[in-house]
Amino acid sequence: MQNWVLPAIAALCLWGFWSFLPKLTTQYLDPQSAIVYEVIGGFILGIVTLASLNFRLAVHPIGIPLAMVTGILGAAGAFFFLKAVTQGPVSLVAALSALYPAVTILLANLLLHETITLRQGVGIGLALLSVILVAA
Repeated sequence: MQNWVLPAIAALCLWGFWSFLPKLTTQYLDPQSAIVYEVIGGFILGIVTLASLNFRLAVHPIGIPLAMVTGILGAAGAFFFLKAVTQGPVSLVAALSALYPAVTILLANLLLHETITLRQGVGIGLALLSVILVAA
């Protein structure tokens, strides 16, 4: 088995719960408060990770701002996800927002020159079609 498969499966499972819990959370908190608590949860994970690195972070003038922008984009996406689940069914919001890999694939193709195979292209098209069918 490839060494990336188990972490990818872990991400799938964790993100599955991550996209479900906001529907419960926003029954008790407004999205603005919920995102603050979500960021605090991420901060706690960051502290635990920092401790596992013996409090020695890698430093790079390009890597640091890229990581920070990644965090901002992730938190902003989470905030808009919270807003969406307060106004719609989590099953449809999760299905639509779960198409984000199509954006990733497009960016990887355009900026990193990674190839998109015919099968991947068909898969992206079918994923888009599935959301249209589910949301209609």
